[in-house]
Amino acid sequence: MEPLVREALARLPPQGGLPSAPVVGGYWTRGNEAEIDLVGADREPVVRELVFLGSVTWRENAPFDGHDLAALHAHRARLTDRPVPLLAVSRRGTACSGGLTAALGPAELLDDWRH
Repeated sequence: MEPLVREALARLPPQGGLPSAPVVGGYWTRGNEAEIDLVGADREPVVRELVFLGSVTWRENAPFDGHDLAALHAHRARLTDRPVPLLAVSRRGTACSGGLTAALGPAELLDDWRH
């Protein structure tokens, strides 16, 4: 699912507080101490500026919740000390909002493919 979400996000125009990103990939450390599903950046292969960081939570019966948000905050702290905008992409919505810049679901992702 993550590669499709990344492709949709690369097509997304700026919306709300979430800026657009020319490149969307992922980040993880060798020991998986930090794993970030979505990394929006200004360029590749060497990033100069992080545009946003995010998590894909595609559970069938549960939304993106406070535990997911806490993990995303912790992983962001391992990558940068800058207040990079945070994004949640979830099949079942979100059960928290504090600390998120944006939350997207299947409908918003599909809109990007239709246009």
